[in-house]
Amino acid sequence: PGVDLADGSCAHPTIPGRVSPLLPANHVTMAKGTGLVHTAPAHGMEDYSVASHHQLPTDCLVDESGFFTEAAGPELQNKNVLEEGNEAVIQMLQAARSLLKEEKYVHSYPYDWRTKKPMIIRASKQWFVNTASVKATAQEVLKKVKVIPTSAVNRMLEMLDRRTFWCISRQRCWGVP
Repeated sequence: PGVDLADGSCAHPTIPGRVSPLLPANHVTMAKGTGLVHTAPAHGMEDYSVASHHQLPTDCLVDESGFFTEAAGPELQNKNVLEEGNEAVIQMLQAARSLLKEEKYVHSYPYDWRTKKPMIIRASKQWFVNTASVKATAQEVLKKVKVIPTSAVNRMLEMLDRRTFWCISRQRCWGVP
C-alpha cells in the first residue's frame, strides 16, 4: 500500500546525489494513474501546493524559452524540453537502469491559441502582496472603468473582494488577482 511508502525517499534517477522524498498528495489517486507520480513544484499548482506544504524548494530547471537550464545538468542543458530534451531524459533513465517502461502518451498540455504549440507551466519570480489598500485601490479604479455589460462590474468587484493575495507581475503591465 502507498501508506507504507510515506516518509520514504528515493534516489533521483538523473541527478546524482539528489534524494527525493516520497510524499502524500491529495490530487494523486488510483483513478488518475498508479497513485505514485513525480512532483515538479515549479510546473503546476498541485505540485507547488505539495512542495509548499512540505517546505520543499521550487527549483525551476526550465528557462523562459522552454530549454533546460544549467541546473538540470550538462546532459540536458540547452535542450528543448518538449523536443530533444524528452529523448535525452529517456536515454538517461535507460543508462541508469531506472526506466521500467516507455510508451507514447498524449499529454494534456495547455496550448497557445496563437501558435497552436504546447505551453509549459513554469514558476517565475513574482511579488505577492496582502494589503487592504491594494484591494481598495483596485476596486475604486474598477468603478471608473467602462465595462460592457455593466452587470459584470458587480461580479468583478465581488471577485476582487474575495481575493486575499495579489500577484504583482513583471510579465504583464497589470496586476493579477
